[in-house]
Amino acid sequence: MKVTEQCVVALTWTLRDTLGEDLDVLDEPVEFLVRGDDLFEKIETALQGLEAGAKLELQLEPEEAFGDFNDQLIFLSARVAFPKELEVGMIFEGTALPAGACPDAPTELFYTVTDIYPEHVVLDGNHPLAGIAIRLSLQVESVREAAEEEIGRGTAGTGFFKVQAGAPGGALLH
Repeated sequence: MKVTEQCVVALTWTLRDTLGEDLDVLDEPVEFLVRGDDLFEKIETALQGLEAGAKLELQLEPEEAFGDFNDQLIFLSARVAFPKELEVGMIFEGTALPAGACPDAPTELFYTVTDIYPEHVVLDGNHPLAGIAIRLSLQVESVREAAEEEIGRGTAGTGFFKVQAGAPGGALLH
C-alpha cells in the first residue's frame, strides 16, 4: 500500500541539526496518521505515494517544524513558588504551574526550567528545538488504512509531533 491521505504510516528516523549532531533517533517504528495532527505538513507531503521500505531525507526550517524562538515565552518567577526539589530541565504544564508562579504565562504551553537562582526561576515556553533547522532521515516501515476512530481523533495516538494549541510554531517531540 502507498501513503495516501489519512492512512497510517509507521516510521523510523534520525533527526539531526544542520551541523549533523543527532537530536533524536527512533529505531522502533511508530505509527502516525497522515493528514491528522501527528506530522508536520512538509513530512506528510513528502511521504505521499511512498511504500514500505522507502527512505527519505528532508530538511525542515524552523517555521516548517518547531517554530522560531520567541523571547516573549521566557518568564521569571519567584523561587519560593516552586518545590524544593526543583531541577533544571523539569517541565511544567502551563495549567499545573504553582499558584502565582507566572500569572501572565499562557496556560496551554509546557514550560522548561532553564535556570534556578536563589530568588528566581527561569521558565521557557518554547519547544527545545524552536529556532533550529532540522534534518530528518526517515524510513517508511509500513503503511495501512486508518481506522475510523483514528481519523475521528485526528491521530494514531503517538503525539510525537503534536502541535500545542496556541503555541506559535510550538510542538512536542517525544
